Amino acid sequence: MTFAAQVVWITGASSGIGEATARALAREGAKLVLSSRRKDELERVRRTCERPDEHLVLPLDLVRPEIFASAVGEVLARRGQIDVLINNGGVSQRSLAADASTEVERALMEVDYFGPVALTKAVLPSMRARRSGHVVVVSSVMGYLGTPGRSSYAAAKHALHGYFDSLRAEVWREGIKVTLACPGYVRTAISDNAVGPRGEKNGRTDGTHRTGIAPEKCAAAIVRGVARGREEIYVGGWEVAGIYVKRFTPWLLSRIVRRMKFSGTTSPRTPAPPPV
Repeated sequence: MTFAAQVVWITGASSGIGEATARALAREGAKLVLSSRRKDELERVRRTCERPDEHLVLPLDLVRPEIFASAVGEVLARRGQIDVLINNGGVSQRSLAADASTEVERALMEVDYFGPVALTKAVLPSMRARRSGHVVVVSSVMGYLGTPGRSSYAAAKHALHGYFDSLRAEVWREGIKVTLACPGYVRTAISDNAVGPRGEKNGRTDGTHRTGIAPEKCAAAIVRGVARGREEIYVGGWEVAGIYVKRFTPWLLSRIVRRMKFSGTTSPRTPAPPPV
């Protein structure tokens, strides 16, 4: 697959992996639809992409599924089709399970799970009508395992895997592909923007993210994997090995995870930062 003249819609496009992926796809000739809540940042990203006048900025809030149908209608009216949907928007978590409020847990699931699912369902009819399309979900290594301080985030990512694996099995005969991209530690603001037990911003960058791979490297792996039609893409450093350890020796991963420490809560039991 080549991206020349392909219409690619990216959520969470105002920073981090989404921003880097937008630039990478623009270099490949794609016509982008850039979405997030921050219009000013989306405009900044658009201007830094090759051929900025060919790209569309469309602010979107993933917790407002009632506006998705009109958003899809606008994209189709202005671009004619949606070839690739990249569900990248989301928020992480820094809270022990016992400390997290139910309201915060539900809010995180709305952004990280229900939002991507609802947007995909809004886009699918146009892809099915054309019998062509590619849905990409930027998940995480946490879609395969759980570590301290990430219970609801890991739950949302696990849920994405179950849903989109099932969707892939349903739509492949209609020419629609589904790819799950699973990054490990990437140098983005994800830990700084993560939510705490009561929804407060974490406000600090984990050491693991400061030393993670560049978002451009992550974006290049995603673009390459999508072009090749891969069903899953793993990208990161040593932490990606956890996927294979979980698959083949889950007992060993359990022992490793028990040694991880966690900071970012009022609980006295826990000191230092874990994975994404």
